[in-house]
Amino acid sequence: MSSEAEAMVVAGILALLNRIAPTAVSQGPAGTATRNYLAEDREGGRWFVKAYPRGTNMDMDRERQALALGEAARRAGVSVPAVRRTVTGEMIASAGGLSVSVTQYIADAETAEGGLSGGRWAAVGETVGRLHRALASHPVGPPHPVVARAVCDVARARRRLEELLARCAAAPPPRGGFAAWCARTAEQRRAALPEVAARLEKLPATLMTQVVHGDLASPNLLLRGEAVAAVIDFRPPSHRSAAWEFGRIVLDRAPSWPARTNGSRAWPAPLTPTRRHPPRLAARGRLVPGLLGLSPVRTTERSRRGHPGAGGVRACAARGRRRAVGAPGRSEEALRDVLC
Repeated sequence: MSSEAEAMVVAGILALLNRIAPTAVSQGPAGTATRNYLAEDREGGRWFVKAYPRGTNMDMDRERQALALGEAARRAGVSVPAVRRTVTGEMIASAGGLSVSVTQYIADAETAEGGLSGGRWAAVGETVGRLHRALASHPVGPPHPVVARAVCDVARARRRLEELLARCAAAPPPRGGFAAWCARTAEQRRAALPEVAARLEKLPATLMTQVVHGDLASPNLLLRGEAVAAVIDFRPPSHRSAAWEFGRIVLDRAPSWPARTNGSRAWPAPLTPTRRHPPRLAARGRLVPGLLGLSPVRTTERSRRGHPGAGGVRACAARGRRRAVGAPGRSEEALRDVLC
């Protein structure tokens, strides 16, 4: 289906199933495995539409769980774009061979990819603390302690990286493509593992885990001035260290842990003692699976942008990676787990 034809299908779904009368539907920043659109309605409302075409191997149940997690955070007072449900109350609408989710468009906002400074640290700290407090009571389960090794398993990371490098050595990837970037990044991660292990020695024996956002990195924090405009792109609910998640933001750009974030006042009581450890947990983020997004691959574009999908910079990189390897979105998601 061409992009023009798909835009027409999107417009029809919005009108028939989401009670939105679109006056314009334009292509937005591409997702890893989705095609995204921006829609305007007769009342001047603007909507972000994520389209899941057939054949993308997207797990729609997991997508619904992720949207529901965002809604739970929104009900608790966290700034999360509202989901526009269908006339039958569904979070994802399907028709004409296409499934879509519709959320409020966040205008005049920028991601935190350029780094945090000044009052933004306090605003982000307070927002993340409120988010974790809200998710600590999620039905998936309350916070519970785990052995620190389970959160930061350097030996497991080494095995996974070496497996990936062995595959690259057996079939060297073409230069300049996504596969070549994977090989270079894996080499860097493996070389830095001794440093990571040394940093992790000061961790406590156990860490608290709870339901978290799941992908809380700078591209998924939208800022407007010194305020947090929205938290976007939740993953399905799962348990991880809240300090680990906060640490992703801390070390995404900042060279050191800021003196104050003001987030501690909003942290769940059982997790408060672990808030001292985000830098150590995130130290593995440059190197060990599951921490940072694919931020090393960027273009020079860095304009203000509004809403989900991590914005234009990461979207352009995602499109380039897909062209380089011809792989579906699910394959790239698997590589994120190994390299990011």
